[in-house]
Amino acid sequence: MSKAQAMLSCTALSVHIANRLIVDCLNLTFRPGEYWGMLGANGAGKTTLLRHLAGLASAPQGTVTLNDRALEAWPRRALARHLGMLQQHTAYVFDATVLDVALTGRHPYLGAFSRESAEDYQRARAATNRVDLGALELRRVTSLSGGEARRLAFAALLVQDPSVLLLDEPTNHLDFRHQVSIMRTVGDLVYREQRCAVAALHDVNLAATYCSHVLLLFGDGQWEAGKASELLTVDRLERLYQCPVTSVETAEGPRFHPSFSASRAASRKRS
Repeated sequence: MSKAQAMLSCTALSVHIANRLIVDCLNLTFRPGEYWGMLGANGAGKTTLLRHLAGLASAPQGTVTLNDRALEAWPRRALARHLGMLQQHTAYVFDATVLDVALTGRHPYLGAFSRESAEDYQRARAATNRVDLGALELRRVTSLSGGEARRLAFAALLVQDPSVLLLDEPTNHLDFRHQVSIMRTVGDLVYREQRCAVAALHDVNLAATYCSHVLLLFGDGQWEAGKASELLTVDRLERLYQCPVTSVETAEGPRFHPSFSASRAASRKRS
């Protein structure tokens, strides 16, 4: 897949959930070749911010642009050719086949009365094979497991072929092997094809392993953004998640986990 590069930017963007400010005056540009991990505690606003970056919600303050053009100025079909989003939850109501759902990724490229071409089917089959669903292309989607449904949603995004990928918990419901597969696939698109990805993640170590940059949302409007190698520190993660964190040095750099000894000591003290 060959795709023109695209740049997503936000200027003075402030985002609220109800009356609570979760992101205050975000000025940030997501460039081709950058793989961003968005980290924060539950309720910190990761999904809400992704929806604003996708143009699915509008903020009272600030702008989001794709290639210096405000998202609301883009025709939706044209925007979908450049920017795609994997939603947090995957649920299929209609009893379509796996291949039919993968083909929905081609909708931005079809006219009102057009049908999918042989090339579209080829793209869909390549994507389902890439997520280990090729043998299930005739399976009804309502019979899929949670992990299979998640991988199918990602396959449809691959078929859509956007320059900018917004991913809301892309590894949700997936086992270790498929978590690695999804993260590596996105990494290939970013680092080899110079696309851009922003992924809301709960696993800090996936961000440490695959992401070039991170955006930390502290849930009170404050945020930090920069290179993952510089921002992923014990002090920041303890502030982010409000719990003790331990860093372990590995051959691939530091990896993090909740501090068992600290939590056990605190538990003993309470007892």
